[in-house]
Amino acid sequence: MKILFLISEVEDIIKTGGLADVGKALPLALTERGHDIKIILPFYKQISDSMGAGANLIEAMPEQDIRIHQQHYQFCVKQLSLHGLDVYLIDHAYFSDNATPYSEEASANAQRFAFFSLAALKVANELNFKPDVVHTHDWHTAIANYFVKSDFIGRHNILADATFFHQTKTLITLHNAAFQGVCALSRVPLIDEQSYFQISTDNGYINLLKTGILYADHICPVSPSYAEEIKSYIGSHGIFDVINLAPEKVRGVLNGCDYSQWDPASDPLIPANFSLANMAGKAVCKTKLQKDAGLASLKSVPLFGMVCRATQQKGFGYLMPILNELLTHKVQLVIMGTGDVSITKSLRDIAQAHPKQFAFIEAFSPEWAHLIEAGSDFFLMPSEFEPCGLNQMYSLAYGTLPVVRKVGGLADTVVDASDEHGTGFVFCDPSPDALLSALRRVLLLNKEQTKLLAAMRERAMKTRFTWSQAALEYEQIYNQ
Repeated sequence: MKILFLISEVEDIIKTGGLADVGKALPLALTERGHDIKIILPFYKQISDSMGAGANLIEAMPEQDIRIHQQHYQFCVKQLSLHGLDVYLIDHAYFSDNATPYSEEASANAQRFAFFSLAALKVANELNFKPDVVHTHDWHTAIANYFVKSDFIGRHNILADATFFHQTKTLITLHNAAFQGVCALSRVPLIDEQSYFQISTDNGYINLLKTGILYADHICPVSPSYAEEIKSYIGSHGIFDVINLAPEKVRGVLNGCDYSQWDPASDPLIPANFSLANMAGKAVCKTKLQKDAGLASLKSVPLFGMVCRATQQKGFGYLMPILNELLTHKVQLVIMGTGDVSITKSLRDIAQAHPKQFAFIEAFSPEWAHLIEAGSDFFLMPSEFEPCGLNQMYSLAYGTLPVVRKVGGLADTVVDASDEHGTGFVFCDPSPDALLSALRRVLLLNKEQTKLLAAMRERAMKTRFTWSQAALEYEQIYNQ
């Protein structure tokens, strides 16, 4: 099938988060299954700056223009090949003049990405690439589903052939529905047509994500559990109303993990490699982590790691109230991340009070991330919500048993120690006491049931969540 992949980030080109991993890995896996994929994303200033003058970029077509609502939008289209994938980049001042991929102003983002989505469809038409499916991602490209399924393109004579997308289906993947692209419709001149947006506006405000969901033929949250959560009032980030208009269109597809980058047997970023056949290297990694983090070099003390943004979503509302209590036990903890200044200040203060037990690294680096995954005994992910999550997958691969809350993708990937197939520790209640209880359970098993933990580590390291499986599931939905 012909799949038009509209996304705001693609790894190896531009990355600010996990969305970029999907932007690269899923198209590659779909291509391996024989599908014809074309990716379109904005040509951000950061891409231009990082690639430099010698980049393998070509001009894909003559300059394009879109005339709408007395506005004239001219743009160029670059092209490059990424591991054999055709990638097209929309070159417009909205992206080349902006210091970061996303503006701090909601209305600016809405206008930029509404334009990008419409321009991307025009590019497909110019390439005569008539997609069977337009696959969009999160609020950034959600509006493309409206452009494809409504009469917007025809009403405004955007394409020479107004019927170009009449047989095209639309699918949206929800990576994090907490971010929805909400702003006053009057601030988005490209689509400022109140009469046509009555169903997806509220008091003159448009919600780009809700619009994309309303006009999607299928909706794919990034895990089965997250797919159920967004149907509920409490877990939907306020989109349950549009989700439940057609719940049969919703199917969760679990993200895969890139094991070429996250394999302890071949990881070049850790001091010693290890595998199930020879686990000696994990102890070397632990010693190195303790040394680099300034912790006491104690082999027998359980070491917990955590790598994430310092935000409430990641469970700091549960961790901070019990952190001092946790440090009364014989434990060590390394946390790396940046984010909410009130959280990071508290973490710095507690780390200074317990320098041999707790290290807070207020930064992000791949080297530290890999070392923490490899050198820790256990990994903390007590998330408030987690659509899919990747660090628990990395932790399993490295035999670093994850401690997670039973939510979203964490619930779908980690099996509690009480189960004969256990690969980690799972708690349910969204509370500090529930987290502390789970951590004390970890400490008890670590002290008294070493054989059980060894068996859990073996199961964890054998667990795999692949992009080939995710691609197969998406293919089934495309066929449907």
